[in-house]
Amino acid sequence: MKKRIVILFGLCLVAAGITVSTAVASEGVQLDKAPIDPYDKDSLRRGANYFVDYCFNCHSLAFSRYNRIARDLDIPEKEVAKKMLFTGAKIGDNMTISLQKDDAQHFFGNAPPDLSVEARARGVDWIYTYLRSFYRDPSRPWGVNNTVFKDVAMPHVLWELQGLQEAIKEPVTDESGETRNVITGFKLIQKGKLTPEQFDDVVRDIVNFLNYVGEPAKTKRLQVGRWVLGFLLIFFFIMWLLKKEYWRDIK
Repeated sequence: MKKRIVILFGLCLVAAGITVSTAVASEGVQLDKAPIDPYDKDSLRRGANYFVDYCFNCHSLAFSRYNRIARDLDIPEKEVAKKMLFTGAKIGDNMTISLQKDDAQHFFGNAPPDLSVEARARGVDWIYTYLRSFYRDPSRPWGVNNTVFKDVAMPHVLWELQGLQEAIKEPVTDESGETRNVITGFKLIQKGKLTPEQFDDVVRDIVNFLNYVGEPAKTKRLQVGRWVLGFLLIFFFIMWLLKKEYWRDIK
């Protein structure tokens, strides 16, 4: 019975992996690796500031509290209150926004989602690629589109930093002989305040912060996990020596 349960569990994991791989492959988008570091508190603090400045008007972090972020990222609560509390919220409140869901539905067509667990749901590589993949598209309501999330309702909120880029399209013929234009890259047509390298650093910091928000205790959990594995390794060695001692005279 136990063997059957183990086999069934393994098949479920394989099926889940196949489903995810198929979903990513069907989008036809190559995700860039997000160069984040969950232990880099300078990056996390910058990411928190960027998020509040550019994302927090529409996207909440309802599962996070201001004072938890202040404590984990070593930010004085007075600084958090000065830079993050704009809606009469208190330092111990959850990071919600004043934008009502019905109003957001009317303005954008879709209510902007809460981003508390977005990094865990989509993955940091997805967010990193998404924020860097907006391109000019006059047919869209906000004048931009996105290669990772086609026809997304969200405007390019970081355009002042990145500038505006145009999609480079090339004809590609598939196995059935059908030819279609595929986006292979981007060309900057209007410079932003930052260089491409500086903008990538900003996006990295935002993604790093969202990764932290998705699981604030992750770094501590990993540290405890290393200690537990070390203890088990030492304990196993002691038990091995004890077993040899007990069975030394038994042939």
